Amino acid sequence: MNRIKVGILGATGMAGQRYLELLNDHPYFDVCYLAASPRSAGKKYKEAVSSRWILNRSVAEEFANITVKNVDQVKEAADCKLVFSALDSSIAKEVEPKYAAAGKVVISNASAFRNEPDVPVVIPEINSHHLQIIERQKANRGWSGFIVTKPNCSIQSYLLPTYLLHRKFPVAEMVVQTMQAISGAGYPGLSAIQIMGNVVPYIDGEEHKSEQEPLKILGSVETDGIKNSQFPRISAHCNRVPTIDGHMACVSLSFQGEVPTIPQILDCWQEVPSLDLPLAPKKPLVIHTDSNRPQVLLDREDQSGMAVHVGRLRSCPVHHIRFVGLSHNTLRGAAGGGLLIAELLAKTNLIT
Repeated sequence: MNRIKVGILGATGMAGQRYLELLNDHPYFDVCYLAASPRSAGKKYKEAVSSRWILNRSVAEEFANITVKNVDQVKEAADCKLVFSALDSSIAKEVEPKYAAAGKVVISNASAFRNEPDVPVVIPEINSHHLQIIERQKANRGWSGFIVTKPNCSIQSYLLPTYLLHRKFPVAEMVVQTMQAISGAGYPGLSAIQIMGNVVPYIDGEEHKSEQEPLKILGSVETDGIKNSQFPRISAHCNRVPTIDGHMACVSLSFQGEVPTIPQILDCWQEVPSLDLPLAPKKPLVIHTDSNRPQVLLDREDQSGMAVHVGRLRSCPVHHIRFVGLSHNTLRGAAGGGLLIAELLAKTNLIT
């Protein structure tokens, strides 16, 4: 496979930096275009991020001297077939369609188009079949390119184990409480005085996303768009906690009919599909039997931060069962999740 020319929109932010980290020497993709706000445009990338680089590794030499472009100047991305969008949703709403109209594949981290019925929200192990809506999207909007989005970062920590159960034992209700790391707020995010020694029981927009996006991912592709699943009904509580990376979720489930036994649940969790893609983890769902796992510090970096961890499976006195899920929010939940979608598109010849 010839390496596909790609770009990053919002390249100087936290998610943009993560994309570059993962794209360094990638077998499928070659970064040729970096774009950001007008204040960064015209600078070498290493200069644009000199005061805001947050990763432990330095900027890779192959990216350091790329000149950053203004994200509005779509023509500057002429060589790209695909762009990863790490833009804020308000900017993404305006900018991403311009790139799609110009024939680019847009993999978006933003929530701007997640609710559109002709735009798939994809977790590759769960609903790669939703990509069949792409041709409908292009016809509806008159684009030669298209947009695919990844879901809210916290959803990755618990939807895979829930889906594996739901397809055999339909789930009626889900109550989920997320404990979300401060990196999920972006950079510079919350001040130290706001978060150190504290828990903030509100994250703007998170509960609505957590209650709606899983229903789209679990939904079906119809003639006129993706139809949300009616179940499970979801109640979400979203909290910001003083950890750097790693979103954890405490989940309780009630089932519509037969209630699976603990051994049946474990059997379902063993049936997770493994993807033959460069970034895909060999073991997408890691099951813990120790009573004190998963833990953020011990488990978030597993398999390049792309594995989902699940544990503390037990019965529930109010619902039927309960468990704890964990995933790395800026890897599996953000840049890694977007890159995995791009790898899937490349492997299935949906990038032309």
